[in-house]
Amino acid sequence: MSQQPMNLRRAMRVIRRHKVTVGVAVGIGLLVGAGYGSINPPARSATALVVMPSVATLNVDTEVVVAASDPVLAGAQPNITPAVSLAKLRDQVSAANPSGNIISIQAKASTGAGAVAIANAVANSYVGYLASSQSPVGRVSAHLLEPATTAVGPDPLAHRLLYGGVGALVGLLIGAIAGLILGRGDRRLRARDEIANAIGVPVLASLPVSRPGNAIDWAKLLNSYQPGVVHAWRMRKALQQLSLSGVNVLNGSRDKGPAALGVVSLACDPGALALGPQLAVYAASLGIPTTLVIGPTSDGNAAVTLRTACSEWAQGPSGRQGNLRVTVAREDGTADVPRGTMLAVVVAVVDGERPRVDDMMHTTATVLGVSAGVATAEQLARTAISAAADEREVVGLLIANPEPGDHTTGRIPQLTRPVPRMPSRITGPTMEARR
Repeated sequence: MSQQPMNLRRAMRVIRRHKVTVGVAVGIGLLVGAGYGSINPPARSATALVVMPSVATLNVDTEVVVAASDPVLAGAQPNITPAVSLAKLRDQVSAANPSGNIISIQAKASTGAGAVAIANAVANSYVGYLASSQSPVGRVSAHLLEPATTAVGPDPLAHRLLYGGVGALVGLLIGAIAGLILGRGDRRLRARDEIANAIGVPVLASLPVSRPGNAIDWAKLLNSYQPGVVHAWRMRKALQQLSLSGVNVLNGSRDKGPAALGVVSLACDPGALALGPQLAVYAASLGIPTTLVIGPTSDGNAAVTLRTACSEWAQGPSGRQGNLRVTVAREDGTADVPRGTMLAVVVAVVDGERPRVDDMMHTTATVLGVSAGVATAEQLARTAISAAADEREVVGLLIANPEPGDHTTGRIPQLTRPVPRMPSRITGPTMEARR
């Protein structure tokens, strides 16, 4: 099947189909971003103020340079815990002249306490350095005007959240790209029109289906399945469109004898397995004596569980009341259909790579049950070819769990309408009589 050109709408559908991949990428990006924000916390800054004497000979710009010079920083190192190298201290400390004869010393650190300690240590070292004989401007009697007490800066939690958000966005982008790459190579059919066009037969009905995981759940489905109004109408129309001989779904009358409908699904598609049982239960609810026949199945836990559940159900009290009967076919595909049955729904599961429909009992009509996004065109074609080789024609498709965004119809067949007779020229004795 040729690949459809990629456009924005189709790209968004592909990304939604791979939402697990996208979600994992977003989660990883969030964790990596938050982790990076934790390892590299935001810098906190603290400021200490030193006041210089009002001496006309003092050059404030020179004092700013001296305040952040190596001798001052080296003198502050012994009072800083944990120890900081001189090169790193150069990057953490800066000096400025905010006004008049005041020198501000600002220190940055990963923690507020560290920034306060560095600012005060450098300020005290600066005051001591100016009072010493090593001062380049002579001895100056400066003093600490305002020590650093608190640090300011971004909130650590907000910092981690910011980096986490950036990481999540990067993960979303990577996940979307990965989803598009995976989607371009994905040959599974999802839209109803794609599935119908794969083998050239119409979609008769699209239904949500159950996925019973054990015998008890299968028994509940057989005993109490009730489709919604919309889906019940779709199943009614599907039976009507199949034109099964001997079945009138409107009143349940029988004209000729039992009709058999084969519902074939793939072993790789456990979601479609419930289509046949649901259809049988619904037909029985219409008053049609219906027998559900579990035919041959390929290896698959769901199919084996269904056979086991139906065997137990048929032997229990539920199997002997109402219009529904259940039987399990023999190894050769034959089955005993109870007398009075008007419709037999035969469920068969085949291998999508090597399908064998000839093991299924003879049916009046055969349909394929397919879940959206599971089967490929090749698998459906192989199954249809296997049916044709056994003189069975696949006349329709039943779609399990169609995608919510799929607005195609799958070429739903229209009921046959009477063809109006074209007007014809009247000749012969009739024309003469009119004269």
